[in-house]
Amino acid sequence: MFEEERKRKIAEYVHEKGRASVQELAGHYQVSDSTVRRDLKDLEEQGLLLRTHGGAVVVQQEDDNREPSFVEKEDRFQQQKLEIAKAALTFVRDGDTIMLDSGTTTYHLAKLLKSFQKLTVVTNSVMVAQELANEKNIELLLTGGTLRPETLAMVGPFAESTLASVRFDKLFLATNGFDEQNGLTTPNMLEAATKKRMIASAQNVILLADQSKFGKVSFARFGGAEDITTLITDSGTPKDKMRAFEDAGISVVLAGPGGAGQ
Repeated sequence: MFEEERKRKIAEYVHEKGRASVQELAGHYQVSDSTVRRDLKDLEEQGLLLRTHGGAVVVQQEDDNREPSFVEKEDRFQQQKLEIAKAALTFVRDGDTIMLDSGTTTYHLAKLLKSFQKLTVVTNSVMVAQELANEKNIELLLTGGTLRPETLAMVGPFAESTLASVRFDKLFLATNGFDEQNGLTTPNMLEAATKKRMIASAQNVILLADQSKFGKVSFARFGGAEDITTLITDSGTPKDKMRAFEDAGISVVLAGPGGAGQ
């Protein structure tokens, strides 16, 4: 088992059990105690768990880590998501190869892509694939992978293997939350690992995040402000919530009345 895969499994184990000892983890994954301690240290630094004397416990967050379904999320902040999608559309050019992450805002963006004459779209989203399946001017590539019913996203090793073999001009990335201290997070480890692979394969990373995503922390970290090229958010997002991006020199686009895409 590779180191990153082992760490991911350790974090999932602790998250599922609530707590685990070093000896328990060492026996379960057939590695030394010192290896487990090193892994726990790295995972704590990533904000994925808390080390204790002799083991680790799950991070307790005030935010609800229950992942809402795609349908539940689609009903939230609909107007803001549409405005963000319209602003994101201005970054797309004929001939581009783009990646659409699974999410409700990227789904809105997919609906706006049908006017292009030539476009290659890579996606791990069943909803995006369904929306673009009959578009003759769009070459559609699906990542494959394990389908998560909560998000209708394809994730895991198969998806990561596909993403490692391609490069795209622009990634339109979704997130469950962003917090200045903890970065970009999502409730599921497999989804986080797939998002990391997306970021690694993209020349430009464009984060689509409405105001509800800021100040939220979920279980698994997959990046920080420094991994983003452009942030597109709605005009209702407080300025102090965007400070980490501005301090990192990231371009911030405000969608909505008078903003991009209007």
